[in-house]
Amino acid sequence: MALPWLESVPVWGDDKPKNSASEAPVRFAALFSGNGFHSKEWWARGEGKQLELGKVLDPLKPHREKLLFLRGLYNQEALIGGIHSCQTGNLLTGAHLAPDGEIRSGISCDQVIAEKTKGATKVPSLVLGTEPSIAAIHKNYSMIYSSHISWSSATTPTPLELYPALAFDRLFRDEVGRADKSVLDAVREDATSYKNKVSTADRRRLDEYLSSVREVEQRIEQAGKGGRLQGWRPTLDKPDMKRPPDGIPQDIDQHMRLMCDILVLAFRTDTTRVCTLKLNNDHSSLRFPHLKVDYMIHHLLSHTDGADWLKVNQFFTEQVAYIARKLDAVQEGERTLLDNSMILFCSSMMTGNHNNDQLPVVMVGRGGGRIKTGRVLDYLGKPNRKMCSLYLALMEKAGVRLNEFGDSKEPLAEI
Repeated sequence: MALPWLESVPVWGDDKPKNSASEAPVRFAALFSGNGFHSKEWWARGEGKQLELGKVLDPLKPHREKLLFLRGLYNQEALIGGIHSCQTGNLLTGAHLAPDGEIRSGISCDQVIAEKTKGATKVPSLVLGTEPSIAAIHKNYSMIYSSHISWSSATTPTPLELYPALAFDRLFRDEVGRADKSVLDAVREDATSYKNKVSTADRRRLDEYLSSVREVEQRIEQAGKGGRLQGWRPTLDKPDMKRPPDGIPQDIDQHMRLMCDILVLAFRTDTTRVCTLKLNNDHSSLRFPHLKVDYMIHHLLSHTDGADWLKVNQFFTEQVAYIARKLDAVQEGERTLLDNSMILFCSSMMTGNHNNDQLPVVMVGRGGGRIKTGRVLDYLGKPNRKMCSLYLALMEKAGVRLNEFGDSKEPLAEI
């Protein structure tokens, strides 16, 4: 585990107060809610403290000044096929989806960021969910598309972790593998074998070299204990929650909350900087007895557009608000962890009627101070309103600069 970030301890080699080496990294999370939202209650107007939100977004009111409401964005490739599967499988990729049961999308933006930050954290990315994948065909498209938003390659959805305990273990279990050993220990076997093949003088040189490596390692270790390691350090060096029980929680509210806690903990400890949380499948069968809405599954409920549908929508938004509240309570220098994050909340259709000519999209967090929030950005009717243009802009905030992604070659300039 990394050492905690200490505001009062000077960082060795960091002469300037705002040197980028001492700034907290930008984290990215995408939270997905299937089947869209209430047709009359997803809206925003105004700005700053006066930003007004529709009832679906009511739980996010305390964070309105750190919120960005994006209207009119869409995914061109999702208009080509039918409903559900081919609306969701390319949500974060913008890629063309293969029909006829074949599995082919594209690499998703979260995995592009994860590849860029690989090696900087213990876990490149965390991919969480609360509902298992569906192995079926719907409207000529595999329902694997309905079950995944994160893709490691064009043909491979990133494995979805449904078990809170296993997600916790992946982040914090301390099994020592080859990559976790010291440099000297990792190469000892090879070095010993090599020493038998060289001259006496070379063996002496090799011994001197290995001794120097050990000395460097010891100096690094002591520098860490003295709080002088160069660069930013997280505020938390070990989990502050117990390992969740084995198995999948039977109550969906507890399941979602555990996954939210794990996301927050992963960001606080800098164990990963990239996470997707699929709160449910696009063609979801979840029920909500804790809301007294257990007479109909989520997918069918989405077609009612009534009071219970709004209640369920708000429950999903509450998960985003919970994450935002927890992140905003963590101070990282001059900013909070929420300020240093980009939390995307969206669905693959506007309402339960499958309309996706524009998508419901909200961002919470300021991307390390690089995103001006407390605004409504309306792209409806504008030439560049692609979701992939949004991803290009967000990836740039995370340090990943691409000329194109998915179907876009132009980031949203206003982000």
